[in-house]
Amino acid sequence: MKKGLILVLSLLCIASLTVFAGGQGEGVTKSDLKLVLLVKSLGNGFFEACADGGKEAAGQLGNVESIYMGPSNPTAEGQIEIIETLIAQKVDGIAISANDRDALVPVCKKAMKAGIKVISFDSGIAPGGRMVDLAPSEAELIGRQQVKLIAQLCDYKGQVAVLSATSQATNQNTWIEWMKEEIKLPEYKDMELVEVVYGDDQADKSYREAVGLMQKYPNLAGIISPTTVGVLSAAKAIEDEGKKGQVQLTGLGLPSEMQHYVENGTCGQMALWNPVDLGYTSTYILEALVTGKIEGKAGDEVIAGRMGNIVIGEDGNTIMGEPFVFNKGNIAAYAAMF
Repeated sequence: MKKGLILVLSLLCIASLTVFAGGQGEGVTKSDLKLVLLVKSLGNGFFEACADGGKEAAGQLGNVESIYMGPSNPTAEGQIEIIETLIAQKVDGIAISANDRDALVPVCKKAMKAGIKVISFDSGIAPGGRMVDLAPSEAELIGRQQVKLIAQLCDYKGQVAVLSATSQATNQNTWIEWMKEEIKLPEYKDMELVEVVYGDDQADKSYREAVGLMQKYPNLAGIISPTTVGVLSAAKAIEDEGKKGQVQLTGLGLPSEMQHYVENGTCGQMALWNPVDLGYTSTYILEALVTGKIEGKAGDEVIAGRMGNIVIGEDGNTIMGEPFVFNKGNIAAYAAMF
């Protein structure tokens, strides 16, 4: 009888130390920090890859359980409802890819007042509603990297052109200005940026603009298209014009759309933010906030595993780094994700 009582008490003690892990049926002890990656919606390959990154970071940190959550539809209301639940559950931290920059501020303030550390990633929350915002990259890094990628493909010589989205696109125009700065450097002395054209992020117009560039510049060595619509259209145009291997291509593209063209050499390499790295880096930042390693102030530095040191900027804004480069060696794995 005494042995039976001891067994029952032991089981009760174990149960009291166990928390439910996001519906996954696997318990963790209270000594583990419960950090939630709250994404825009479930069933999205991009965010599922973010979840993989969160789990990777959790495994390296050793004191973290990374819980993946999101509403069924990408609405602010769905995220607000989940955050209210997480406040009641007293999780330790929440990293949010926001469906609405401003609408989430009140509930996130409530969460922080309750002692929960809140950051945003990928799609930011206004400063009042989070401690840190992790952006995938910044304009200078994106623009300069695009020139580096095309130069590698063109052996640092020849004429190159840019196929952009719309002429009014602020982000595209800023990236292009940094491309122009980068190509002024001595290593690009044998390269010339001949023209910037605009496909308005329409597949048919982007295709026509790419064909037009190849006809106007018979010796064109490469095209940079920092838009997912444009780079896909340019790849089709290069193939249709029989210019594969003659006109090189890079840009910002989705692996699932560009796998064929990367694997067959039409697009030697391209870039985009890596969702695995976003989830990974967000988890490291959140763990550092929860454990008091940082406060989220400008100048704070997070040692973020394989991502190196991440420095917090003004208003909690921080940058992950250069976009991830996709090539023949890795495109298939990422194409299955997004």
